[in-house]
Amino acid sequence: MRLLLVRHGQTPSNVEYLLDTAVPGPGLTELGERQAAALPEALAGEDIDALYASTLTRTQLTAAPLAGARGLDVRVRDGIREVAAGDLEMMPGYAEAAHTYMTTLFSWAAGEAGLRMPGGENGVEVLGRFDAVVSEAADSGAGTVVMVSHGAVIRMWAAARADNVDVPFAAEHRLDNTGVVILEGSPADGWKAVSWAGAVVGAAEESGPAGEPLGSAG
Repeated sequence: MRLLLVRHGQTPSNVEYLLDTAVPGPGLTELGERQAAALPEALAGEDIDALYASTLTRTQLTAAPLAGARGLDVRVRDGIREVAAGDLEMMPGYAEAAHTYMTTLFSWAAGEAGLRMPGGENGVEVLGRFDAVVSEAADSGAGTVVMVSHGAVIRMWAAARADNVDVPFAAEHRLDNTGVVILEGSPADGWKAVSWAGAVVGAAEESGPAGEPLGSAG
């Protein structure tokens, strides 16, 4: 299966660098709406069989133009929502809270899945719920699947599950709004990252899921 993990379009909380992970969350900014509208053209070369979005408003709004262009239903699943910030919710993405957030989720990808986000989920729970949606898509027989999700959980899951993506790579390679990570494989055979927002190898500025240097969620 070819799996395209797409970060949602820009939100007001992204602009303000806030750890905003609660459901349903904010909508899109004007720029975010333009980013979403550009997705059908950006993915024109992909033969998409299924389209998923998380339970947060921003992913569903981002998926809508692609769904309309391809005649696809958006399958809304809680499993691919952002990593819940717990006690860190709505803290500034440039503060110590963001460091705690990102360090915790990358520890999960490095094998310490039992660690818990302060007041939130642990890695076993997050990886399990994301894996379940990926398995559902694979079991459907779809050849190419798009999942519109969130920056932190995409980076963490890819680092945990893709054979050729490690934690340093995921930590150093930012994923801007509507950035795409493309993987190929299956739950049974494993995954390999084909591209990461156009990057294959090499250093990039470390950033958080809100797009700022080491920052917030979203």
